[in-house]
Amino acid sequence: MAGMGKRMRPHTLTVPKPLIPIAGKPIVQRLVEDIAKVCQEPIEEVAFIIGRFGEEVEKSLVSIAESVGAKGSIHYQDEALGTAHAIMCAQNSLEGKVVVAFADTLFKADFQLDTNADGTVWVQRVEDPRAFGVIKLNENHEITDFVEKPQEFVSDMAIIGIYYFKDGAYLRSELQYLLDNDIKEKGEYQLTNALENMKNKGTVFVPALISEWLDCGNKNATVYTNQRYLEYIKDEEGLVSSSAQLNNAVIVPPVFIGENVVIHNSVVGPHVSIGNNTSVYDSVLSNSIIQENTVLKNGNISNSMVGNFVSYKGRQSDLSIGDYNTLID
Repeated sequence: MAGMGKRMRPHTLTVPKPLIPIAGKPIVQRLVEDIAKVCQEPIEEVAFIIGRFGEEVEKSLVSIAESVGAKGSIHYQDEALGTAHAIMCAQNSLEGKVVVAFADTLFKADFQLDTNADGTVWVQRVEDPRAFGVIKLNENHEITDFVEKPQEFVSDMAIIGIYYFKDGAYLRSELQYLLDNDIKEKGEYQLTNALENMKNKGTVFVPALISEWLDCGNKNATVYTNQRYLEYIKDEEGLVSSSAQLNNAVIVPPVFIGENVVIHNSVVGPHVSIGNNTSVYDSVLSNSIIQENTVLKNGNISNSMVGNFVSYKGRQSDLSIGDYNTLID
């Protein structure tokens, strides 16, 4: 999660993209929790590969690891040299059974991970595979090829960016081989080159087919992911905090409403997430993410993301407002 999240600006000017909330929890926390659910064994460590995001962010990440009973460790990628290079920034954590995940994607899965497999590549069927890396399978349902953005149809199973390896040390040695021999694709060291080398040496990779792949690459995709996640968890307890003050408010579930939220003369929902200490007056909100310590007045807001410490007074809008802004229409 070392990237700068340029497609998510202005929201990533003050916080790294994986800490943007989805249904009340940071993207990366949702990802860690969902991986933990499909693993059949306890997670010992979560190694976060990040940029220089600051001490507060690092403490948040360690607490996310601890929330699933694991140790959290922080590693830095100071230069964007590709996925293989990024993973090797945490090379001391590549021991035993390892899951590698890129932290701008979420998923819904209906399987338990087979930890006896040599390796597993998580995939989703897509209508147009030309924009994705895809896999090809043989008759034994084993992966025979990794194909990057095929312009002619070879497969509709797109690689979503989550992988399982039974032997982390073996993965580390294959990644080190790429670095030592300066093997690059388009100027960067790529994990797919290591996968291909491992496959050629006899490692058997199998697919894990997820039921839904949720992208958090830009504002619209993140708002949609928030919508889908609220649908997943709509029957959970505590989605509306007991400390929220609802005065002449109509709540249309599913929604997430955080601690000490004030909603007055407003309609909220469906598919709205509101962060802690935010106040909403005389407004209609739907299909939106409103972060913490924000004040909204006279808004008719849909399909929007509003950051932290925002003051907004306006009219019907499709918004993407970063932190610490004041808007009056």
